[in-house]
Amino acid sequence: MKHISEKQSKMYKYIFPEEELAAKETLWKILISEILQKYIKDNDTVLDIGGGQCLFINNIKCGKKYANDLNPDIVKYANNDVITIQEKADNLSMIPDKSIDVVFASNFFEHMKDKDELEKVVEEIQRILSVNGLLLVIQPNIRYAYKEYWDVIDHYIPISDSSLKDLLIINNFKIIKCYPKFMPWSAKHKLSKLTFLLKVYLRVPLLWKIFGKQLFLAAQKL
Repeated sequence: MKHISEKQSKMYKYIFPEEELAAKETLWKILISEILQKYIKDNDTVLDIGGGQCLFINNIKCGKKYANDLNPDIVKYANNDVITIQEKADNLSMIPDKSIDVVFASNFFEHMKDKDELEKVVEEIQRILSVNGLLLVIQPNIRYAYKEYWDVIDHYIPISDSSLKDLLIINNFKIIKCYPKFMPWSAKHKLSKLTFLLKVYLRVPLLWKIFGKQLFLAAQKL
């Protein structure tokens, strides 16, 4: 088990304040029901990489659940049916080859220290995914969020929809869906309570093209 420094722990608490947790969970439940659940079967084994506060993995419907994060607080946030792994995402040796049906990564890849580390993470995802397994990614798109992207202190590498597709194709993935503009840069705290508006947004892709600064990508292991 890896450990994080006191400074890293402080940064996690600053970036992911507890008082926003309930509002964010409302957002995630809608995002799952409207978009993400369609990619995941009831009996799938799912891994959430960089799971953080477990807002995705706690609310997705599937057969078996894993959540990975270096932050030890992941144990606190994870539901009882979630197996937590406190390790770097480029070393998931405790997960057998071809044992995961779906890997999900939200706002995670841009936090890798460099491209070599990102490629190691992708190689590890490729190893643990089952045949025809899926990788689902939501993350800032530097192409459309070039101003806001560097306002987060631990964003290290710029990633666009094009560069992410290239990386995955080189690592033997097939891109089955890519929306370069999907979610806004961030969901406002008050807006996350207005569930009707969120549902409308997710059901009208034209709005994505206007407001979207985060990409959505689904890739299948070859």
